[in-house]
Amino acid sequence: MASILLGVTGGIAAYKACEILRLFDKAGHRVRVVMTRTATEFVGPLTFETLSKAQVLTDAQPLGENGSILHIDYADQADVFVVAPCTANVIGKLAQGIADDALSTTALAFTGPVLIAPAMNVNMWNSDSVRGNLDLLRQRGIHVVEPSSGDLACGWVGEGRLAEPPEIVEAALRVLDAHKDLARLRVLVSAGPTQEKIDPVRYISNRSSGKMGYAVAEAARSRGATVTLVSGPVSLEAPEGVRLIHVESAGEMKAAMDEAAAEADVIVMTAAVADYRAASPADRKIKKDAEEIQIALVRNEDILAGLGKTKRAGQVLVGFAAETNDLIAFAASKLKCKNADLFVANDVSRGDIGFSADENEVHLLFADGRTVKIDKAPKKHIANAILDAVKELHAGKTEAPRC
Repeated sequence: MASILLGVTGGIAAYKACEILRLFDKAGHRVRVVMTRTATEFVGPLTFETLSKAQVLTDAQPLGENGSILHIDYADQADVFVVAPCTANVIGKLAQGIADDALSTTALAFTGPVLIAPAMNVNMWNSDSVRGNLDLLRQRGIHVVEPSSGDLACGWVGEGRLAEPPEIVEAALRVLDAHKDLARLRVLVSAGPTQEKIDPVRYISNRSSGKMGYAVAEAARSRGATVTLVSGPVSLEAPEGVRLIHVESAGEMKAAMDEAAAEADVIVMTAAVADYRAASPADRKIKKDAEEIQIALVRNEDILAGLGKTKRAGQVLVGFAAETNDLIAFAASKLKCKNADLFVANDVSRGDIGFSADENEVHLLFADGRTVKIDKAPKKHIANAILDAVKELHAGKTEAPRC
């Protein structure tokens, strides 16, 4: 199942977007809708909300539940952005990077494949301005479903009529298939923190939110992979189409990862696993009677190192190094010692990236000595950059040295 973002712009053909939505839904895909202000004058948002069972993003409704910014949320969660109908005005905005309403702002925030289905008067369609803007969009990789020829609502006859809904849906699904470059891979991802019990109400943990791991899992699923996500305790929604295994402690995560790793082609270990656990957790709540207490800690098994030891030929293993200093040196050491193919290093001392942040900035360290910096970007973008590297490694697999 794919997540479709359907953009509806202001033209008489806006009513056909209802049928487009219905066809996507019938094919088993989730659809969310963003509308321009003029589109709402042709078809009310309530119609699309009823059909999609999801809030429609408009200029009047920019926020979702809990104050979330919908144009960012919808852009992050979509696999393909389909604008149908797409007016000459919106074609111009997309070509020139204008973001002055809900739809055009969402388009700028979206990093996946875009397909537009123009609809307009024949003279507008044949104008140099529209043709030039379409050429720009095609050069940037945007897909266009050409309008058909026939009777137009304005009374003219000629090109400019919106392509039929089945044709638009079929084209969008072809675009999706073309972007499923990981379709044959089984990807295992770990995410979030672990919690190590001290007593029935207290535990040892860390600040990991799980956002990076969930972004990797969702991006891999969007690119066609079969994805298993082993997650520690987080407050994130489960990505659709992903097998989710909930765990709490490092021991539980190790057991789940070891079992799932046997079938995985790619393992991405983003989880921030607690290094230590209480040697003897109390079976009752510890009271604050004493001025100080001592808790004996024992070291947890290194999940990534264990996966490196059992890594089979052809399997790609990716580790994460969350560091506060000497970022590259520590990550390079871990890369060698844990028999990984790739290490992703990020500086968690910064408040604008890393733990709990929506963006990240990382260095990719390869076993062959290469280092590639990925500049600060949304975690979905970082996830796809990591998966691009994974795809390269899987295509030309080489063994990493052991320490």
